[in-house]
Amino acid sequence: MPPAPPRNDGHPYQDPSLPVDARVADLLARMTLEEKAGLLFHTMLAMHPDGRPVEAGDDALIPSDTTGLLRSKLMSHVNLVGTAGPRQLAEWHNAVQEISAGTRLGIPVTVSTDPRHSFTANIGASIQAGAFSAWPEPTGLAATRDPELVHRFADIARREYLAVGLRVALHPQIDLATEPRWSRQSGTFGADAALTSELAQAYIRGFQGETLGPHSVATMVKHFPAGGPQKDGEDPHFPHGKEQVYPGGMRDHHLEPFKAAIAAGASQMMPYYGRPIGTDWEEVGFGFNKDVITGLLRERLGFDGIVCTDWGLLTDASIFGELHQARAWGVEHLTVAERAAKALDAGADQFGGEDCPETVVELVRSGRITEGRVDASVRRLLREKFVLGLFDHPYVDPDLAEEVVGNSEFRAAGEAAQRRSLTVLVNRGSTLPASCAPDLRPKLYAEGVDARVAAEYGDVVTDPADADLAVLRLHTPYEHRENQFESLFHSGRLDFTDEELQPILRLLDAVPTVVLLNLERPAVVPEIAERAAALIADYGASDKALLDVAFGRATAEGRLPFELPRSMAAVEASRPDVPHDTADPVFPYGSGLAL
Repeated sequence: MPPAPPRNDGHPYQDPSLPVDARVADLLARMTLEEKAGLLFHTMLAMHPDGRPVEAGDDALIPSDTTGLLRSKLMSHVNLVGTAGPRQLAEWHNAVQEISAGTRLGIPVTVSTDPRHSFTANIGASIQAGAFSAWPEPTGLAATRDPELVHRFADIARREYLAVGLRVALHPQIDLATEPRWSRQSGTFGADAALTSELAQAYIRGFQGETLGPHSVATMVKHFPAGGPQKDGEDPHFPHGKEQVYPGGMRDHHLEPFKAAIAAGASQMMPYYGRPIGTDWEEVGFGFNKDVITGLLRERLGFDGIVCTDWGLLTDASIFGELHQARAWGVEHLTVAERAAKALDAGADQFGGEDCPETVVELVRSGRITEGRVDASVRRLLREKFVLGLFDHPYVDPDLAEEVVGNSEFRAAGEAAQRRSLTVLVNRGSTLPASCAPDLRPKLYAEGVDARVAAEYGDVVTDPADADLAVLRLHTPYEHRENQFESLFHSGRLDFTDEELQPILRLLDAVPTVVLLNLERPAVVPEIAERAAALIADYGASDKALLDVAFGRATAEGRLPFELPRSMAAVEASRPDVPHDTADPVFPYGSGLAL
């Protein structure tokens, strides 16, 4: 069945021949205060695997009230969580648009998404690729140091997003990875400001084009003014991570990628949760911070796009059945309405992850916020909907979605990028490339790797004593956190405990071993680096991609996007705002061997 036509009641704002500003002005003049307030909220919605929207009372992992949010609360910006097949995603999108078309003004829905083209699964940050083409995490793209590759990735992701109706990317994340313990580093382009700036521009232009238009996916760049310098590397999703500090005096250095993003035409900006300590800024979270949003972003840097707060600044929320307080750092004592007013006063246009537009209605009716202030944000939000073509083409074609998403060309490009991004750090005695000739198949012991994949490269044995070569896949260590949501944000230590390390070293001493190390964060692995026959770092890659490089079927080109520290003592002594600041790293920034 072809997509339904857009709603048209003959109003000027529905006329595509009129200039965008005229359409915005006409629609704004028709809106009630309640309809305006609904636009200021950008919440999360879930879907059933078969493409149906999740409604109130449905049995679903993430409860949603899709019809209530769109028709009663008059919201029209939603963040899709979860995934499904391309057809189901497209059908969900069309169903959501149909619900919204039933409102008085028929304002179409803008659907956003966290990254969904890599390997990390964290409901608070990213979604595994699933049906989409699978690429390395952004740190892996950075390891290639190739802006053309980054642009190609973004262009392919744009086409896949468009096919299923995703119109706002809640990325790129262009924080600098200067605190080795911080849990969000895999979403960055690493620790170097110049490289991050160059790749951020390629990424934004790949998603948006040179100018925003009907074939664009808008980018919401995050996390302004850079979320990397977290005290002790803790994340401000949680109260113990709310402080952001600059002991090295490099606050302005972290702004460089954001200047580049603005120059590239970034459509939206997301301030982070952190509360700056010891600066001349007010010591409140960035989403409430007028010094940062208006003084720095709007006035000094000249950004006039949409500013959407990070998720959950106003109200407490239940996540996985556990209560999490609002991330209202520095303004915890304020009421929900007072927090909303402070964020609007600071210059924010939208509240991420919230669904209480009645709060804004009350603020206006009480005189605390003027309707003119609300109108200023609504104009920005409506303008983007018109520029993206949502009023004229709100629906997508499920048949086309099946053709585009995860097609063979896109998958091959992602798989090639996985291999290119891999970083060879150790290669003793020319262990690599290992032989995989039919008459020279090694006896191969594999741990942490799918045995069926390993069997393509050698005769798999179950005892290391019988092996000619071992392949061991490891992941960056982390501290377990009891809270279920926080457990998804791998934080704390970067080194293996003695209990974890000893069996690894016994294997390395028993048989020549190729260690495949996933660098979700900068792992502390001096003993492993010293005793492995070979060490290959990855940032999101399949077993086959890793073994193709280990056995010479593909070439690794990656260079480390951050340094690998020598010890946790060195990490703890480093300054969180200063790149490459740990003493005597095992592998400095940019390390990598050619085979």
